[in-house]
Amino acid sequence: MTSPAPVSRPLLLLVAGPYRSGTGDDPAKIAANMAAMTEASLQLYRAGHMPLTGEALALPMIEAAGSTAIGDAAFNEIFHPLARRLLPRLDGVVRIGGASTGADEMVAIARANKLAVYHGIEAVPPLAETRGFA
Repeated sequence: MTSPAPVSRPLLLLVAGPYRSGTGDDPAKIAANMAAMTEASLQLYRAGHMPLTGEALALPMIEAAGSTAIGDAAFNEIFHPLARRLLPRLDGVVRIGGASTGADEMVAIARANKLAVYHGIEAVPPLAETRGFA
């Protein structure tokens, strides 16, 4: 497999993977999914990029909106809609993990907006040099 060509600036990337999918809303399984997205984000950050997860942005607002359960009205008002609004401002999406309707939707939106889609961290181009980026 050929390595991707280096990029000249850090990429702003959404890490998209399963959150609820396949968990039956089991908190331990959801936590494991979040840990996988957080670990992917850390690897991308250490590679010089600026990763984020929709969950990191949405979950505090969902709590502030008064959500009492995953999938309630406040949760659904914010969780995926926030990522949909965010995507057109990003450089791309890094798809990780297994089956996920939500993550697949983020990939589809990225493609519709002509954004890069990377399947796995290894597919993300390395940063050529930092030139003052830290």
